[in-house]
Amino acid sequence: MSTPNGFPQHSGACVPQSMEGGAVQDLHAKKAGKAAQKEASDNGVLTFEDPPSIGTSLNETLKLLPDELKANMKIKSLTPRPPRKPRLERAASLDEKSWRRWRRFRTSQESLTDPNDTSSSNGSLQEATLSPPVRGRASPCHPCCQQNSLHSSPDASEASPVGKSRAGTSDLGKRASEISSAFGGLLRGKAFAGGKPRLSQIMPARPLPPLELNVASHTLRTANRIDSDCLDYRQNCQHKFGRVSSSLSDTRLHGNGMVYDNCSTDSMKSTFSLLTPIRSKDVRSRSYLEGSLLATGALLGAEELSRYFPDRNIGIFVATWNMQGQKELPVNLDDFLLPTDPDYAQDMYVIGVQEGCPDRREWEIRLQETLGPHYVMLYSAAHGVLYMSVFIRRDLIWFCSEVEYATVTTRIVSQIKTKGALGICFTFFGTSFLFITSHFTSGDSKVNERKLDYNKTIQALTLPKNVPDTNPYRSSSSDVTTRFDEVFWFGDFNFRLNKDRETVDSILNQNPDIDVSKLLVYDQLTSEMSRGSIFKGFQEADIHFRPSYKFDIGKDSYDTTSKQRTPSYTDRVVYRSRYRDDIHAVKYSSCPVIKTSDHRPVFALFRVKVRPGRDNIPLAAGQFDRELYLLGIKRRITRELQKRQEQKDQKSSSICSVS
Repeated sequence: MSTPNGFPQHSGACVPQSMEGGAVQDLHAKKAGKAAQKEASDNGVLTFEDPPSIGTSLNETLKLLPDELKANMKIKSLTPRPPRKPRLERAASLDEKSWRRWRRFRTSQESLTDPNDTSSSNGSLQEATLSPPVRGRASPCHPCCQQNSLHSSPDASEASPVGKSRAGTSDLGKRASEISSAFGGLLRGKAFAGGKPRLSQIMPARPLPPLELNVASHTLRTANRIDSDCLDYRQNCQHKFGRVSSSLSDTRLHGNGMVYDNCSTDSMKSTFSLLTPIRSKDVRSRSYLEGSLLATGALLGAEELSRYFPDRNIGIFVATWNMQGQKELPVNLDDFLLPTDPDYAQDMYVIGVQEGCPDRREWEIRLQETLGPHYVMLYSAAHGVLYMSVFIRRDLIWFCSEVEYATVTTRIVSQIKTKGALGICFTFFGTSFLFITSHFTSGDSKVNERKLDYNKTIQALTLPKNVPDTNPYRSSSSDVTTRFDEVFWFGDFNFRLNKDRETVDSILNQNPDIDVSKLLVYDQLTSEMSRGSIFKGFQEADIHFRPSYKFDIGKDSYDTTSKQRTPSYTDRVVYRSRYRDDIHAVKYSSCPVIKTSDHRPVFALFRVKVRPGRDNIPLAAGQFDRELYLLGIKRRITRELQKRQEQKDQKSSSICSVS
């Protein structure tokens, strides 16, 4: 705010700043005993105890001005006002302080390079902007006061010629610097109608502090310009990811003052990627195929495991389906592999099939097509019409050991291996997994035969082969399930309900959402497991779905043929672990929308704890079925294009009639 004559209106804290040296000395000789000077507690901004004396001091000061200046100015007396109460301002963040400091430096550079500005306050302004900003007790009433308040710092007082005699006249030197800065502001405000006067330049008493290396002029930043929308990208990424990195090339660039900050050079080397930085010495020293006792940097160690799984739990989808040898595959497998109940897909998918379709490769392509490009098939094996496929997220294939499999035939007489077991095992980080899919002997009363199938499987399944056992002290040579940390056994076990068809139908017809516990009372597998005669050490999640066998193909009704087979829970998923509470069952259900077989698919979702391991195991080294991956993705794209074309044709063929 300024008066009509061009002078800024002050509240008792701002006075003219730049005058001739003799006038300033006379002024202080006359007014040294009238004004009482106070310094703020920490910042050095001046306040005066006697506000009326400021107006008198200013009038007498103006009397000392040259006649040429008086002719071009009309000055009104200033009415002193009491100082304002300090305003409570919020604390500035580090980003705001850095921006303000850079802004003040840029303003000082523009004034220094202005050919029309010859005021002597340029030097003092340059010095003041390099010093840290200081706040006073009272808020100035004019923008120039905010800049002038910078000169009340000790560095600014030493830069004044009067301030050289600091022994007895240090206060006078500070006030002279303040008057000189204010008067220079008047000159820059074009308060004079005639030519500009030239005042003697104020030279600093000591060398100016050097510029910071990360601050360069605007013209020097043209080669490494940063878009204004991306100025805060580095700060946001550091806050989100907590990652800061540098290199020798960055140091050289900053040392030469060629870039404003690290943003441009860091963006060239993808600093803000989610991938963990790899040190050069680690690349030199580690082959990642030699043993490491949980050392830092181990591929399968704790550090890498925590990066991918902070809670050290992975999600596993396990499913079993008796396809009844049908050639026709379901149109859509989304409801089977990607149920809508969990919000997220799982990390690993293991699908076992009994009496699989004749074209096994087509079945695997359909699985890849459904799971999409985020998953790859780690391994696939078959034993007759028993199929098993293991899909895993493509980011995790590097943490798997070599995959091994073995088979067991329980019906030797048959030329087509329809009954038996197929096992696949591997180690993920430091946890060993075994997946077994089986098809036991059928028949309502053949419980003992099914138990024999189980015993033969655990004894004859020769796994693992080359992958070392993670805990050989807890293993048994007579039971394959004891040689792995986590075991999942699933398939068509063919255990039935020991009840007649009429009783089972009456229970099922009572209510669609019935409590199936009434049926499980007659379940053969539940009874045998409780006795410990089969699946020793295994558990099964609670069943809340209807029996998965036997349906009429394409319908929701159970067997209506002359045989009138009793609905049963033949398709099951059981699990066991070496360590207590390592496996947590999240969901256990069936997929009633798939009706191409007399069995309904059954699946289970698990959360499994994973432990860090050693790098002394044979790694799969990123092995997956690349050909299947490409075929599945191509099929997925083709299906999407056909869908869009059908929608387009439907819109173009529609006819609108107006009646």
